[in-house]
Amino acid sequence: MRPLVWLFAWPSPGCLLLSTEDTEDANEEAPLRDRSHIEKTLMLNEDKPSDDYSAVLQRLRKIYHSSIKPLEQSYKYNELRQHEITDGEITSKPMVLFLGPWSVGKSTMINYLLGLENTRYQLYTGAEPTTSEFTVLMHGPKLKTIEGIVMAADSARSFSPLEKFGQNFLEKLIGIEVPHKLLERVTFVDTPGIIENRKQQERGYPFNDVCQWFIDRADLIFVVFDPTKLDVGLELEMLFRQLKGRESQIRIILNKADNLATQMLMRVYGALFWSLAPLINVTEPPRVYVSSFWPQEYKPDTHQELFLQEEISLLEDLNQVIENRLENKIAFIRQHAIRVRIHALLVDRYLQTYKDKMTFFSDGELVFKDIVEDPDKFYIFKTILAKTNVSKFDLPNREAYKDFFGINPISSFKLLSQQCSYMGGCFLEKIERAITQELPGLLGSLGLGKNPGALNCDKTGCSETPKNRYRKH
Repeated sequence: MRPLVWLFAWPSPGCLLLSTEDTEDANEEAPLRDRSHIEKTLMLNEDKPSDDYSAVLQRLRKIYHSSIKPLEQSYKYNELRQHEITDGEITSKPMVLFLGPWSVGKSTMINYLLGLENTRYQLYTGAEPTTSEFTVLMHGPKLKTIEGIVMAADSARSFSPLEKFGQNFLEKLIGIEVPHKLLERVTFVDTPGIIENRKQQERGYPFNDVCQWFIDRADLIFVVFDPTKLDVGLELEMLFRQLKGRESQIRIILNKADNLATQMLMRVYGALFWSLAPLINVTEPPRVYVSSFWPQEYKPDTHQELFLQEEISLLEDLNQVIENRLENKIAFIRQHAIRVRIHALLVDRYLQTYKDKMTFFSDGELVFKDIVEDPDKFYIFKTILAKTNVSKFDLPNREAYKDFFGINPISSFKLLSQQCSYMGGCFLEKIERAITQELPGLLGSLGLGKNPGALNCDKTGCSETPKNRYRKH
């Protein structure tokens, strides 16, 4: 037995070299897959110039700064949600985020979609964990690598808020500009693979918090698995908790499917759903694509036609996100405005209740502590639902306001009725007008093919002033 063990554990240098050369020859001779369906579905061969959306985005930026941001800053909404919207985020391209365990083919999939294999642009791939950085692939006139510190310092980009995660993270952030037509319309983000036996402290930065930042801004999220990594550990479970509420943007990918026979593929597909079922608690599960996303031909005697159709369906999904870029951006800003308005109404209600309960002999700190500890006793949330156009499903968590007011004293805020000026109007009126008229008008102009930059009060009805319940007349 000893010679046999020695033979397999310590191959001779000549034998090892021969094996490596054979592998390289096999890779060179492996036939490459036809890419015409990628170019056709994503319209990469069309010579028409890309649409100029600058007028629409400038209009959207103006609405945000004039009608939404004043209320957002006055009531410190960013300290509740930790989501600051920058100009770079408003004008940015759609973001596609790749998540999943290590060595499931995320980087290889990006190389395949962009056709970067065997070029100097390709991302490094391998069977071991290879991607230790967050890699952002963007369009540029020539191949260029941008350090994370530079990306965070550039206010024109949408990545400046990442500076809050510290210098250790910025060293793990890298941007790559590539002259590719698809990247003129979308940005890809490759992430480090999830390794279940690694603790967050060992990464040197808050990995889950960084993932949450990208998740909040992603237009499409690909969660990639392969047949050998279907187990769910603590880090992957935490990741799916962070994806709660973003189910419509999640696409599950079972990669390397051509490595399995039909019967085994069915078992693996079932096992994947079994593993993810406790983590995705929704009526309709996310779409699952089963294929093999790399440039080599599918293995023989596999369901090649099925895999090709699955790949085309995924490309159509990606193209839909790109085509709906402006609609999604406007809808996102409107959703943000709704949340800011609800937050302002709640803070105003807390403040009004505090003022009503205060007497000359009251201890202000004890009075407000009683209100924050049991807001239902003072009908804080019920009053908002009864008197304003707010859905109960949009109300934030009550517990979040304990932390919020622990940092921000209630005395630092003003009532909504006091947030008015003769020239600028009332903050609440402006954000309500943006939600009910300006943003829907901008969205409607896209569908009708109008010039959004030419919108006026005749088109949007902005001359109608919404009733402000809090203004003193």
